[in-house]
Amino acid sequence: MDGTAVVLCDGFFSTINGKTAHGLVRGSDRYRIVGVIDAPTAGRDAGEVLDGRRRGIPVFESLSEALEKLEKKPDYAIVGVATSGGVFTPGLERALLEAIESGLSIVNGLHHLAADQPALAGAARDRGVEIVDVRRPRKPGELHFWTGEVLKVRAPRIAVLGTDCALGKRTTTRLLVEACRRAGIRADWISTGQTGWLQGAPFGFVLDATPNDFVSGELEHAVVSLARERNPDAIFLEGQSALRNPSGPCGSELLLSTGARAAILQHGPGRVFFDGLEEQHCRIPPLEEEIALIRTYGAETLGLALNGERLDVEALRSERARLERELSRPVALPLEEGVERLVPPIRDYLSREGAR
Repeated sequence: MDGTAVVLCDGFFSTINGKTAHGLVRGSDRYRIVGVIDAPTAGRDAGEVLDGRRRGIPVFESLSEALEKLEKKPDYAIVGVATSGGVFTPGLERALLEAIESGLSIVNGLHHLAADQPALAGAARDRGVEIVDVRRPRKPGELHFWTGEVLKVRAPRIAVLGTDCALGKRTTTRLLVEACRRAGIRADWISTGQTGWLQGAPFGFVLDATPNDFVSGELEHAVVSLARERNPDAIFLEGQSALRNPSGPCGSELLLSTGARAAILQHGPGRVFFDGLEEQHCRIPPLEEEIALIRTYGAETLGLALNGERLDVEALRSERARLERELSRPVALPLEEGVERLVPPIRDYLSREGAR
């Protein structure tokens, strides 16, 4: 673990834009989270705000309040929001500068690189603290090109895809790994986003900060490295965006470049349009079409996981019953009930793969 950290949310913790903070509150092997900075939800437990489960992480109105009330000054301040286009809000810039001037190193997962901002970089030099930009692109010489070696990996790969972005694919991936391990399946996962890195995922890369020519190679390298070092029974792949999201189509690489022949599909039944594209009336395609599309890539959809956004629990369970009836596949509610419902079809798939 790299150290203790507070998470800067600039008023977005209880919104979809706070998904990085959500992941860190749910768990991180890289940083011990000691507080969240978010004025609208100040005074509450971050876990209770997130999903009603206390986690002993207080929410503070400001960084100055956190530094006054915490027993020890944290080592880092982490940007906990995902903004449209990955740019800093004025509030985040002020919070980052305050953190640096208070002697905290900062960790930033946005596309807007903190170390390239003169005011932040100068303050960091003066205070002798570090700026970590998780999405800083690596040089081509540090990246991998696809070779085909991944096709020799024996462990089956299962992609966790979604019908839209910001649906909880990473959280579901982690929960699937944990559920499989409890069931005696040696499972592991590949992280493909900045939050996975912040949570301490040992294998993976930041897909949207990687030049397109090297995405397939980095996926392959992560899978091959994991298989070689851990020899798992199954490898889960964290998906990004959606196969048909016009603002950022993604997902085919996880199937084609890794040799994955199975998928779990995350869906938000409360959404009609792709997130952020409501004004353009860009509709999320029907689930039946998405499952058929995944099949054209050579993979079967083992089951679904639902995001309950905009639905109460009763409506969500009703939607699950309808989808299980119409699609003849198990449907899990990850945050409400866990993902154990998906373990039997995963075990069956692994048995079939082992018999090939």
